[in-house]
Amino acid sequence: MTGTSLVDGVLFDIDDTLVDTRGAFAVALGVVARQYLPEVPADRDDELVAVWRADVNGHYAAYTRGEVGFVAQRLARANELHAWFGGPVLDDDAFERWDLVFQDGFASAWTAHPDVTVVDRLLAAGLSVGALSNASIAYQTSKLERVGLIDRVPMLVGVDTLGYGKPHPDVFTEACRRLGTDPARTAYVGDELDVDAEAARAAGLVGIWLDRPGGRRHTITDEQIAAADVTVVHALDELPGVLGL
Repeated sequence: MTGTSLVDGVLFDIDDTLVDTRGAFAVALGVVARQYLPEVPADRDDELVAVWRADVNGHYAAYTRGEVGFVAQRLARANELHAWFGGPVLDDDAFERWDLVFQDGFASAWTAHPDVTVVDRLLAAGLSVGALSNASIAYQTSKLERVGLIDRVPMLVGVDTLGYGKPHPDVFTEACRRLGTDPARTAYVGDELDVDAEAARAAGLVGIWLDRPGGRRHTITDEQIAAADVTVVHALDELPGVLGL
């Protein structure tokens, strides 16, 4: 692309960047709690979501490193959630039933954030657009299809593409190759400071941290933000301005 734009392409994270995954977790965990955690009232559902998203023992991160499978990490997280809130221990059979309840509620609540309309503006400006995620290609493709984005934001790289995911630099390089852009002329936009924006910058891309209000999984200090040396936006519709469009 020619002109004043700082980049030729934009790669997006999906969960809590394009798709309101936090909201979908709230629906799924609310359904789970009514069935498996009857002592937890509905007004504590926000606590369930906070514990689930924090994943303090890093089970999902281990999955993205290729150390455990998807089912194993979700089973471990389900049992830790139950231990935290007084639910029963789930064996493999019980978890299979639990996961059906969770997944049905989760998928039914997938919706795009309203500001994903910025994708149309990026495309109209001539930028290439795609998605890079730490979940599987098939899973995230179904998510993008559900929210009506797959025709504009193709799923390019998932954790199963190379067998591991972000923050490894190879996944960013591979996503740029598939997008057809030079990493130095490609922005990566995601809701995690470290594994998204900071890791993208380390891989040679333009790292952009989407710090949605109330969206942080963990406490992040001003010093950590400054050290990351990335662009910070609070909504996707700020992208055209920071990209020089």
